[in-house]
Amino acid sequence: MKELSMHILDIAMNSVKANASLIEIEIMDSIKDDVLKIIINDNGNGMSKEILNQVTNPFYTTRKTRKVGLGLPMLKEACERCNGNLTIDSTIGKGTKVECCFERSNIDRAPLGNIGDTIMTIINSLVDCELIYKHKVDMLTFSVSTTEIKEILENVDINESSVLLWIKEYINENIKNLYNY
Repeated sequence: MKELSMHILDIAMNSVKANASLIEIEIMDSIKDDVLKIIINDNGNGMSKEILNQVTNPFYTTRKTRKVGLGLPMLKEACERCNGNLTIDSTIGKGTKVECCFERSNIDRAPLGNIGDTIMTIINSLVDCELIYKHKVDMLTFSVSTTEIKEILENVDINESSVLLWIKEYINENIKNLYNY
């Protein structure tokens, strides 16, 4: 995948399929320490030890429509190519945590991509699920949650197109401000 945001989208969609009621996405970008870390945590169905041991194998998938699963194997390879790593912790009935680290300045590190589009797409696919997004750049932090947005909206549907577009712009503007501070 050409952008890390596409990996985030892929993992979040796995969380939705795993019946998560809460998905937390955190990006920690340390210019000072030269580390980019992405953490996606959910409270979905979780995975057994057997599945957990296979998820980074590109020739393993739980899907019935194809015989390969490329999302996590490609992310693992992208992390390792950038002197980083991928760890996955999961417990059946409790959820899954995916954490990936990259050497920030590595020439092979894909760009983060359009996080606003990614979060907007995730929110639009949520049913009975909340999302918390946090983005840290060294000492500065921006966060947003669907619970807070829904409280502000009162009776307006969060999936209304004008609301989703506003969320996208709000996220992108605040991320830009983190880097321009």
